Amino acid sequence: MRPLRNSSLLSSTPILRYSACPYALSHLQRILRPQTYSPTILWGYPPGLAKRFFSVSTSLQSSPDPTFSYRIGASFSAKDRRFNPKEDSFNFKSDLPVTPGKEFYTGLPKSGQDAFFISGAANGNNVAFGVADGVGGWSDSGIDSAHFSHGLCQWIARIVKEALYSEKRYLPPQTLLQNAYNGIVKDGKIEGGGSTACIAVGSHDGTLQVANLGDSGFIQLRLNAVHHFSNPQTHAFNTPYQLSVVPPKILALTRLLGGKQLSDSPADSNDTSHQVRHGDVLIFATDGVWDNLSQLELLKIVSRQMTSLNAWVTGDNGTEVSDSLHDLTQEGGFPKQHENTLQTLLAVNIVGEAKAASINTRRDGPFAKEVQRRYPDENYHGGKVDDICVVVAIVVKNERDKS
Repeated sequence: MRPLRNSSLLSSTPILRYSACPYALSHLQRILRPQTYSPTILWGYPPGLAKRFFSVSTSLQSSPDPTFSYRIGASFSAKDRRFNPKEDSFNFKSDLPVTPGKEFYTGLPKSGQDAFFISGAANGNNVAFGVADGVGGWSDSGIDSAHFSHGLCQWIARIVKEALYSEKRYLPPQTLLQNAYNGIVKDGKIEGGGSTACIAVGSHDGTLQVANLGDSGFIQLRLNAVHHFSNPQTHAFNTPYQLSVVPPKILALTRLLGGKQLSDSPADSNDTSHQVRHGDVLIFATDGVWDNLSQLELLKIVSRQMTSLNAWVTGDNGTEVSDSLHDLTQEGGFPKQHENTLQTLLAVNIVGEAKAASINTRRDGPFAKEVQRRYPDENYHGGKVDDICVVVAIVVKNERDKS
């Protein structure tokens, strides 16, 4: 990101962004050691794994035929890397059974320092997913917030997985966020850092619960229209709410200088509940998207793909969901493309458009327009170079239940 002349725009703790994706749960203890952190282990694949795509599931045999399912894909791009759609994407396979005790990996080494997770939840027909954005301002204190954002997503995924096989199978997203944060603090291996988060639990009955803390966020699109969107939580411009672990030395120095270190609680997250319908498109993304693309631009990107592929069609009552949506969101929906499901194709297109906008110095995105409104003397123009992480979920109603 081009620096602003007025350093106060970035607040006392500059909010810069990096991105990454979740790591194997079995490697959690090894990964979350800031003092012994190995870049080879962090960015590479776990030993013995060569492929980039791996599968987990949202269905357990004990609860067949859910009313709704969530077909999910993800894509990402680190700000210092060229975007490669073939490699920088992930498809969540929801049609394979969960194997207790077996770990699944996403293995995405080129994603920067944002994180995402996707995991079967509750009775297995539900799914938990979301994004986390490590706060880059911690680098001024020699701390890499990638440990925090990745650790947060891995703690959430582990808690969700453990709940699958316990009596208390359902945990709302705010509780997941709180339990994961408690785990990070209690574990003590992450010595410092912070992260925003936007996570959700989608239920087979059509209820979507969301907890959003900071300036990551989500949008719900329905039949060529914006149905709902989240609002960012900020203390000041470019200073989002964030979960954090503050090292004692930094805390003592802050107090000595008469300042206050920002540290929010999971309870401060905006906790909302929504009803989904067949054909809804849910987009969860870090601010690398929201700072560069408007809601209208996102709608245009999604509508262009949904209509050109006949997932949304024009009928007697206006825009309708076509019968082909079920097949388009299944593995192999596009057999000749690397983004072989509709949801992954959407995620890749959103990341690609956001990436292009971020490096375009002649096009003013939402971030640039906000800087111009607040600080007209800055003469800031163009996109905001940042890492980008997107999770797309398409809601599909069980064919037996479609009316």
